[in-house]
Amino acid sequence: MSSLLRLLLPKSIAPGTRNVQRDTVALAMDDGSSIDVLRVRDPRARRVRLSVDERGARLTLPPRASLDAGERFLREHSDWLQAQLRAHAIDHITPLQRGVTDTLPLRGELLPLRWERGRFACVVRDADGLVFRDTARGGGTALRRALREFYESEARADVGRWLPGYLPGLPRAPARLRLKPMSSQWGSLAPDGTLALDLALVLGRPSAFEYVLVHELCHLLRADHSPAFWHEVEARCPGWRAERDYFRSEGRQLKAALRVLLSGDGAATR
Repeated sequence: MSSLLRLLLPKSIAPGTRNVQRDTVALAMDDGSSIDVLRVRDPRARRVRLSVDERGARLTLPPRASLDAGERFLREHSDWLQAQLRAHAIDHITPLQRGVTDTLPLRGELLPLRWERGRFACVVRDADGLVFRDTARGGGTALRRALREFYESEARADVGRWLPGYLPGLPRAPARLRLKPMSSQWGSLAPDGTLALDLALVLGRPSAFEYVLVHELCHLLRADHSPAFWHEVEARCPGWRAERDYFRSEGRQLKAALRVLLSGDGAATR
């Protein structure tokens, strides 16, 4: 098996464990609604911190902070929290539902989706768009797993199409490829040569996905973000600034859409 083929094959890597405690707290709002906030007690935290990303709201507590102190902090910052959640809200994407979902995002488009009975759950492409073949017996988890496998396959196909053209100018190929939802980054290159890319990239326009690939490959040449690094990026992707602007305007939507589709979490408020 060639090194390029091994790179593109999926790898099963067990996630690391961290000594943190997690639960959910509901923050009641004045209008009668509530916001579910993930509460995390992290031994590495030095202060109470409230953050919002495509996964929702998160309250981080250091070891000695009381739960009461955390809830006071939430109430004091409730206006800010609502504004941030509105900024992260997404349009046109709802949780995956059997027989109901009729479009799916892929490569910058919303493609029509139809449902058919099948021997096992899978998503395939045809001349009319996408087909979700389903046994009608499995639950939502099986459907979301099938959708994730489809997105991973499509993303690997894109990388497999682009990567050979860039390898001649690099000192080596990445050791392996991981595709996964990422909270803030779009890609990373580990010291051991593992190239990680955000699975949400396959939802956006292909030129932006290819730019992220080029960016991370250039770290095989320069491990920093020096002018010399950006010179390497420019030589391979002259339009990288437009792609960076695309992520600034559309990036939150892409990450949030992937989370909604693969987690079944439709909204942070109720």
